[in-house]
Amino acid sequence: MSSGGNGFFDLPSDLQHSYAGLIGVHLEESLIPVAIGLAVSLPLAQACVRFRWLYPPVLWITTILYAIPSIAFFVFLIDYTGDSATTVIIPLTVYSLVILLPSIVDGVRSVPPETLAAAEAMGFNSFQRYFQVELPMAVPAIFAGLRVATVSSISLVSVGTIIGNQGGLGNLLGDALAYHRSNLAVTSVVSIAVLGVVMDLLLIGLRTLLTPWMPRGRKAARRAGLAAAVEPDGPARAESAARLEGAAK
Repeated sequence: MSSGGNGFFDLPSDLQHSYAGLIGVHLEESLIPVAIGLAVSLPLAQACVRFRWLYPPVLWITTILYAIPSIAFFVFLIDYTGDSATTVIIPLTVYSLVILLPSIVDGVRSVPPETLAAAEAMGFNSFQRYFQVELPMAVPAIFAGLRVATVSSISLVSVGTIIGNQGGLGNLLGDALAYHRSNLAVTSVVSIAVLGVVMDLLLIGLRTLLTPWMPRGRKAARRAGLAAAVEPDGPARAESAARLEGAAK
């Protein structure tokens, strides 16, 4: 097999992908687990908020799963899913779930009681209140967890190289050792870091679009803090009214 040239983007033929192709594989194997983790976390968090006794055992189980080293998780799954992308996606989905579930639960529980009371007075049932009031107001906390889960997943995908060309950009690390080409290691590390930063910035931008009521910039945040200190219930009432008005529409 050819080891390619000596440039940073001259990839060995055994990778079976171009540089752009490796980025596509890396994004696929890192973002799909986060999406699945979010889809599972939303209804599970609702159950944990509604039935408080359920949250401790669920959190305990997910924490134990999170403690399993990724390499051990991958090796265990090989016998069942083979050296495929599924072997990488399943553990990363579990890790994303562990990060996202507490973020959603904490965010929903932080919704002011007066907001929930107003929603009930407007005739919202528990389903409507959760998806139209509680979740929208918990967006900042949810996106905080989503950013951590996404960057963590982008980083951990590279471990998939141990099960056979399933590590995306991380496969360059294996070839860097095999062909004694340190430039491939540099390309891998820098590319994964840049990918993580870009995705984090995109999530910050999306959060900003979804939370127009939040203060923008340090000065606005300082003014909001001063207003809350002078009249603690004022900002909360205004924010609650705005969110409920939008939900009602």
